Amino acid sequence: MSVYVPDESLFVFDVVPPRQYVGAKAYRKDFEDFLAAFPGPMEYEITDLSITASGPLGFSHRIDTLVLTDKEGKRVNLVARVTDVYRKSKGKWLIIHEHVSVPVDLATGKPDVLSKP
Repeated sequence: MSVYVPDESLFVFDVVPPRQYVGAKAYRKDFEDFLAAFPGPMEYEITDLSITASGPLGFSHRIDTLVLTDKEGKRVNLVARVTDVYRKSKGKWLIIHEHVSVPVDLATGKPDVLSKP
């Protein structure tokens, strides 16, 4: 969580409910719940990273590919799109807004957790 603003100004749309998390404390709890659901080995890869900065603000977007292990030892694959907004303060870039999503098949209403371009 050291890459996020540590106060209540953090705003996040995560891939899991609720619709939004406001504040570092709320998002930290989301992280804790997520990691508790997948306590086994985890593989994590970032691809297609693009970063743009101008003055004290910047943004990035990337694709995160995760292989998680749930409490029963089952491996779960997930591909997510992540966009972050950064603000530079006291020489350090911190995330002030994050949006994590997966595409949804509109015909079925189901998420495409293994999305490909």
